[in-house]
Amino acid sequence: MMLSRGRNFLHTPGPTNIPDRVLRAMAQPAVDFSTPEFLEMLRSIYVDLKRVFRTESGDVIIYASNGHGAWEAALVNALSPGDHVLVPGAGHFSINWAEMAEAFGIVVETLPGDCRHGIDPKAVAAHLQADTDHRIKAVLTVHIDTATSLLCDLPAIRKAIDDAGHPALFMVDTVAALGTVDFRMDDWGVDIAVGGSQKGLMQPPGLAFNAVSQKALDASDKATLPRLYWDWKRRQDEAYYKWFCGTPPEHLLFALREGLDMVFEEGLENAFVRHARLAEAVRRCIGVWARGNCISLNAVNPREAANSVTTILVDGGHDIEKFRLTCRDRFNVSIATGLGQSRGKAFRIGHMGFVNEPMIIGALAAVEASLGICGIPHEKGGVTAASEYLATA
Repeated sequence: MMLSRGRNFLHTPGPTNIPDRVLRAMAQPAVDFSTPEFLEMLRSIYVDLKRVFRTESGDVIIYASNGHGAWEAALVNALSPGDHVLVPGAGHFSINWAEMAEAFGIVVETLPGDCRHGIDPKAVAAHLQADTDHRIKAVLTVHIDTATSLLCDLPAIRKAIDDAGHPALFMVDTVAALGTVDFRMDDWGVDIAVGGSQKGLMQPPGLAFNAVSQKALDASDKATLPRLYWDWKRRQDEAYYKWFCGTPPEHLLFALREGLDMVFEEGLENAFVRHARLAEAVRRCIGVWARGNCISLNAVNPREAANSVTTILVDGGHDIEKFRLTCRDRFNVSIATGLGQSRGKAFRIGHMGFVNEPMIIGALAAVEASLGICGIPHEKGGVTAASEYLATA
């Protein structure tokens, strides 16, 4: 029997938990967005988002959108029909971004991946070196693929582009990484970074970001794909009412202001350490479950395991949806199913944003209990391993 009790433990990889402070920040009337107070708040948000993306020279554009909208904005501002892009495979979302590019008449060249390893920088360099005519205008990469929970080595990919002597734009989807692991737009030579509100930044869904370099802005002057709502240049107008191509999403911006305050109160570096610690506790737990010879981490290389979400493979044809619903309906813990190639073969535990140790331990306990209920082979004691790690780390 399903009873209503307490809060749901939300451990999907998006949306993520929204702090009470952020929820309260939205509990206010709509305002005249031309007031000095609102404009001052809005300007402060742009300044602080640049701090999150770690860029001094780049600009940040805010959209009332999800991450897919920010993908589209990156494509239509920087590219033209017939342009070639290189898309190294790292999972479901790199494939999705490539499919969106193809819909706009962009020619996609792929580097297939096995969805269990991150992007190979050497393969990127070799492909770009072979492009002697520089037909490839951009390299599209994901920082963390939410489906495979793979972390890709952005500095190494930047070096691969440089070693090839190639002028392609470096475009990065950092939706599932921003605020959870180190990201340095300027230092790593990222030209376009795509971000979203609903993951590491602890926000409601509905805001998305493009952080853009001067090189990307110069490319947009020559790009010919149609754009109006997404147009970077229109949104950089001195007139504040053009910054959102219409009425600003005021309450989402109130929330973002409060959430950014929380980010800097904790400190970005401290947030990275917290995410790494909680992610390692999850991995220690799964390491014990894996001794039952049915469960395994999707990320083969520990250095490529994301700190925001963990994808767990399940062998033997077990009913993953039944297992997921058992977690939710019996224990009030929400986890996610697999996506793409892992649909029906994996589940995912999110541990990004507003998450602490008791939440992780509680979620893992519910998952371990659900494994037993659903007859999925595992060795017991994973929760104990996670607790012991957190007690000493």
